[in-house]
Amino acid sequence: MSTTQLFAERGDKAQIEEGAAFAPKFDADGLIPAMAMDATTKEPLMLAYMNEESLRRTLELGEAVYWSRSRKEYWHKGATSGHVQKIVEIRTDCDQDALVLYVEQVGAGACHTGRGSCFYRSVDASDLASGAKLTFNSKDRAFDPESVYGKH
Repeated sequence: MSTTQLFAERGDKAQIEEGAAFAPKFDADGLIPAMAMDATTKEPLMLAYMNEESLRRTLELGEAVYWSRSRKEYWHKGATSGHVQKIVEIRTDCDQDALVLYVEQVGAGACHTGRGSCFYRSVDASDLASGAKLTFNSKDRAFDPESVYGKH
């Protein structure tokens, strides 16, 4: 199936905001942000980007496939680590320029640092005179990234 058949042409505001046609809006670089969230707990796991092809692959496989901006290649989440993200539901926002992927995170975690989520720190703005700081929500690693990925 080609992407022209899979995704609708972007129509007027009413069609985009109220219609049933999936017409994702990719940015100038051909990307759309995709926030992966645990389907059960609703906790954020990671933020990545997709292009048309990675979104098509995600829909066909039922597993998250992203576009790596740094490596300039497709990234089937879990292909190296075994920590696959099985798609439960994909939502788009009102103007279809952002996605939320509700996933079943298979394996120890979503983050390359070895944690269950990439969002393992919170911004502490209690003393802005000294500057905002980060505090850890979770210090424990779910897996050893060195043993999974090699050089971290």
